[in-house]
Amino acid sequence: MAEGLRERKKRQTRQHISDMATGLFLERGFDDVTIAEIAEVCEVSVNTVYNYFPAKEDLFMDRSAGLVDRLARYVRGRDAGESAAAAVLRELREQVEAVSPAVGLVEGYDRFLRVIEGAATLKARLWHLQQEQLTRLEETLRQEAGAAADDWLPLLVAGQLNWVHATLTAHIARAMMAGRAPDEVSREALVLLDDLEDALGGKVLNYAVRGGR
Repeated sequence: MAEGLRERKKRQTRQHISDMATGLFLERGFDDVTIAEIAEVCEVSVNTVYNYFPAKEDLFMDRSAGLVDRLARYVRGRDAGESAAAAVLRELREQVEAVSPAVGLVEGYDRFLRVIEGAATLKARLWHLQQEQLTRLEETLRQEAGAAADDWLPLLVAGQLNWVHATLTAHIARAMMAGRAPDEVSREALVLLDDLEDALGGKVLNYAVRGGR
């Protein structure tokens, strides 16, 4: 269905508030910016800000819903004959090869990371999102493989694939904060992905292979 005028205005208002808040956070740090200041800059009320973003952390991590479902989405979209691990590794390789902002390979990412490093509440929120990602991935693997409730293998596979993603993104984050160029970091990250794949066992690499369609 086509987006109505009311929905479009709400989406634009939400995006405007998010963009202005992010600019303030990048300039001054997360803890030194108040909701009242964000509302003033955006020319809206404090209540309006809270209507769109229930918590201050939501303003900085407003795309977290897509991140939580990322690995599970790769598994659900795997090709015929492809395992869950193969799908995740393929998607991550494609993003690294494309020097994609989706994995942090973009100029200015270091500024975003420094805001997180300077705020305990943002670091706590990031940890919570990573745990949500793990839970969502385990649930998807269990469903895709038709595993029983007491089967431990989906949790093992989810943990290993989550580890691959966390290790990759942590490496990229450290390199970008060190001032490295995205294309240079991309080449190193591809080598790291190969090493991470080599470290995975057969049970993980061959889990939940999708049958022919």
